[in-house]
Amino acid sequence: MEKLKICGGSRLSGTLRVHGAKNAALPILAASLLPGECVLHNCPRLTDVEAACNILAQLGASAHREGESVVVSGGGDCCCCIPDELMRRMRSSIVFLGAIIAKCGWARISLPGGCELGPRPIDLHLAALERLGVEIGEDHGYLDCRVRDRLHGGIVTLPFPSVGATENVMIAAALAEGETVIRNAAREPEISDLADFLNACGGRVRIAQNGDVRIEGVRSLSPCEHRVISDRIAAATYLSCAAITGGELLLTGVCTEHLSAVLPCFEEMGCRIETTAETIRLEAPQRLRPLRCVRTMPYPGFPTDAQSPLMAAACLADGSSMFVENIFESRYKQVPELARMGADIKVEGRIALVHGVRELHSASVHCTDLRGGAAIAVAALAAQGESELLEIGHIDRGYERFEENLASIGAQVRREA
Repeated sequence: MEKLKICGGSRLSGTLRVHGAKNAALPILAASLLPGECVLHNCPRLTDVEAACNILAQLGASAHREGESVVVSGGGDCCCCIPDELMRRMRSSIVFLGAIIAKCGWARISLPGGCELGPRPIDLHLAALERLGVEIGEDHGYLDCRVRDRLHGGIVTLPFPSVGATENVMIAAALAEGETVIRNAAREPEISDLADFLNACGGRVRIAQNGDVRIEGVRSLSPCEHRVISDRIAAATYLSCAAITGGELLLTGVCTEHLSAVLPCFEEMGCRIETTAETIRLEAPQRLRPLRCVRTMPYPGFPTDAQSPLMAAACLADGSSMFVENIFESRYKQVPELARMGADIKVEGRIALVHGVRELHSASVHCTDLRGGAAIAVAALAAQGESELLEIGHIDRGYERFEENLASIGAQVRREA
């Protein structure tokens, strides 16, 4: 089992280019099952991306990497079943459901796995697809989904702006008969990126000013080339790494607009932020100031995925910070591990109160989930002594060459078997 060893206390300084967004690449990989050969540029090297490519292979497509790009050939015959083993490797694998149904007319998949962040029901996905004519049954942990003749358009009103449900409906509706309207749709940048990909393939997707997503179904999609947007959560994580170490970091290849809810938090903590459309420079003070209150919300609010690494930075702030988690019930799994390093955090339901301490100390800690693992790494960078991070497979799901990137800006970090 691999682990990371991080010796804290180094001030991070330098330049990093942010890799492509995991949360954009995965639904686009699923959608690439529908056209012929597609080339996805800026597709990150992540274990979740590898898992998605394995699912594509199981479904009869081929996917191989060429440098920073992934080439997908999905125009042939399709197998309509995803085995339990592949579905359990990542929870976002449910996004393949809409693509399989649109291509084959039926699908059989097991319930998905991935990080356990509390209830994340797929009922929203299923109810939305039913509005497009999908008949759904459950059989011993598997979902059997069928459509008579062809998917049809419809009005889908989501009770919550679920990113995954919005993506599933967009992909399925791209080949449905007639127009589909998704109301209360998610507005995350990854939704716009999926729309851009579908349109590049000949789809007809439009995001209205009020946030509704309108999809006019077409008979078929065509091959295309598409560049995946940069990963805003990876950017927020590396900014947290620089902030907690009193460092100075220049991020390139980012979309600054996508971080509009995150950057003010770093400024509130006393960091100096300079931006262009595609770069962010952060210069941190020796001692961070606390955050009054960070509330996670659907985009354009503060992203739940950025909460964990920012909380780690707040552990060394000069005062108390409050976090309110409004998306997932179990987003504080990293708190006991941070406490092993000397953090002072009190959790009550969805609220976490972080009392800044003078210093953190090294410990042997477990990465609890993807973003929780990143948070623990952030804390270890500023802790006294050498920390041992176990179960780093979680980090590999969402961060490309994590330890190499940190080492390039001055961190003392190494991977061991």
